[in-house]
Amino acid sequence: MTRARQSGFLGFLGRTPVLLIAVLGLGTLAACGADPSTTAIPSSAPAASSTVAAPSSTPSGAADPATGGFSNWTVGATPLPLRPDGYGEVEPTPPQLVDRRLHTVDFLPPPTDGEFHSTVQPVPAAVLARSTWQPRCPVASSQLRYLTMSFWGFDGRPHTGEMMVNAQVANAVPGVFGQLFAARFPIEEMRVPSVADLTAHPTGDGNDTASFVCRPTVGLTTWSVHAYGLAIDLNPFCNPYREGTLVVPELASAYLNRSDVRPGMVLPGDATVRAFASIGWTWGGSWTSPKDLMHFTATGH
Repeated sequence: MTRARQSGFLGFLGRTPVLLIAVLGLGTLAACGADPSTTAIPSSAPAASSTVAAPSSTPSGAADPATGGFSNWTVGATPLPLRPDGYGEVEPTPPQLVDRRLHTVDFLPPPTDGEFHSTVQPVPAAVLARSTWQPRCPVASSQLRYLTMSFWGFDGRPHTGEMMVNAQVANAVPGVFGQLFAARFPIEEMRVPSVADLTAHPTGDGNDTASFVCRPTVGLTTWSVHAYGLAIDLNPFCNPYREGTLVVPELASAYLNRSDVRPGMVLPGDATVRAFASIGWTWGGSWTSPKDLMHFTATGH
């Protein structure tokens, strides 16, 4: 049996604002505050690519393999034409992104000692307000936790990221990213997605590593596993989703060649897969169809 379509959400959070708002408004969605320990967690499916610029977004510099220098690339600047299914048109990867190495924009203070640091706390009101959480989400805000974690950027510098996850996994997730930090696995961006991300026109160039986003499975009334904070998408551009002719993010086709190993890629049995396996999570890259190379999940979905 072909696995039901699963998806990471980062870099492809929503289709069009009208469709997404219509889906969110359906009265048959899961009850708000549902407990994931007693609620069946449904399959997720991909949503179309969207802008993922950081809260204080600035143009990013992509490493140019030909020159060893940096050329400008502004994430989210160029909307893609839409396919009939609402995704962006899959286009060739721009030369600046074939070996993607963008600077990380700091919106939290980076660690000053080069060591891994993490915090776990209830989600602050200000963070909740800028997130995608709303009362009809399948988890109550009290069932979520706010994490801060150190990570290495593609710029070779340590940074501090943020993430919202389910309270059930909040104490385990920092251990995973501590292992990735020790392995110096590069991550471009780690921030909490916003409603603006959900409704943005697809641009196909996002690369935000994150977990919780309150959205239903596209076109259905079941919730994505990300709406429970029980899945994480890691460097989506470097680890795209593919099913048939669909590639998400839509500009990431160059990263479908997994034999051309570049920084930020997840590969079978590597440090990332081992780190998530250490807490019992599985990898969407091991699925037959679709291939969801960015997706790690506590539920198998």
